Amino acid sequence: MMNKIERPYQICSYCVMDTSDEDIIFDKNGRCNHCKDFEKVLQQPRFTSDNEKQLESLINLVKVKGKSRKYDCLLGISGGVDSCYTVYLCVKWGLKPLVMHMDNGWNSEIAVANVKKLVTKLGVDYVSYVLDWTEFREIQLAFLKSSIVDLEMPTDLAIPGSLYKTAVKHKIPFIISGGNYSGEGILPLTWGYHVLKDAKLYRHIVKKHSTLKIKKVPYVGLWSEIYYKFIKRIKYLYPLNYTDYNKDEAREFLKKEFDWQDYGGKHHESKITGFWQSYAMPVKYNMDYRRATLASQIVSGQVTRDYAIEKLKELPYNSDKIEADKTYIAKKYAISREELEQYLSLPPKTYKDFPNQQKLILKFYEWYRKFFA
Repeated sequence: MMNKIERPYQICSYCVMDTSDEDIIFDKNGRCNHCKDFEKVLQQPRFTSDNEKQLESLINLVKVKGKSRKYDCLLGISGGVDSCYTVYLCVKWGLKPLVMHMDNGWNSEIAVANVKKLVTKLGVDYVSYVLDWTEFREIQLAFLKSSIVDLEMPTDLAIPGSLYKTAVKHKIPFIISGGNYSGEGILPLTWGYHVLKDAKLYRHIVKKHSTLKIKKVPYVGLWSEIYYKFIKRIKYLYPLNYTDYNKDEAREFLKKEFDWQDYGGKHHESKITGFWQSYAMPVKYNMDYRRATLASQIVSGQVTRDYAIEKLKELPYNSDKIEADKTYIAKKYAISREELEQYLSLPPKTYKDFPNQQKLILKFYEWYRKFFA
């Protein structure tokens, strides 16, 4: 692993991204590349023109193509704010969704309860895609042993894998996601490389750090993504990007209408995600995930920079329960606490330390957004 070059600390003058991202670039005014790039995205015609008409066109497309089908769209639901609110909107718009939750063994009780409350009250059909825990545990353990920050890669590749398989099974042409730019527009690649679905890196880590042959757990890489998009003609849609979406308002609405319960943080509907993002990332990797979320919200006008700076002064994890969390995670992985601590103390790594397809994947998505998005 190459030695990292130490840089003087600097924080963006506009958002709150700082030199904890090793690739950050500042201009002469102290603004970072992340908030400037995200600002350019938000200024694109598809986001600044008549969003209401674009949303209406999107909804009509789903209805027309799915008119003779039992389901016109498939929605993944985690129990979190974004996915739950998206399910509500799709029912409100008169779509015929099949709602699917992928169970990787780490669901919090609150998230499970949120899903049940929502699908029951909305009266939508629901399926649970349960991953083979024995196999998935070995895959995720391989990532833990590798010391890469992207412990979520096995989950983030299995989610589209399970969604695509379910869409093919039920002949559903659209997968609707709760993903949105309002709180996710900024994420340094070294903090979240798993979003690129790099199957080469994925298979390398599993092969190097386990004896497992992946047979049961689905995953999507570049070539399988091309297959589903162009051969099976399944399209992902992100309707929240065309609405005036405010996560805090959506959260309060869900609480009021569905007795939805908060789970403590972004993506904390998963116990391992909550632990990893709130504790392991800031403590081991010096990557505070809240910083990227708050920076996105600053640029999209949802919070002020002063508010974000005050929030970042708070400890990202609950120090009173972190030891209990470690004990639970070690037991879930069927390893000792000492072994877990050993893996957590290994030198931190990012995707740059492993064989990967970064350039090829980024080139493909650049081409795809230009001609098909």
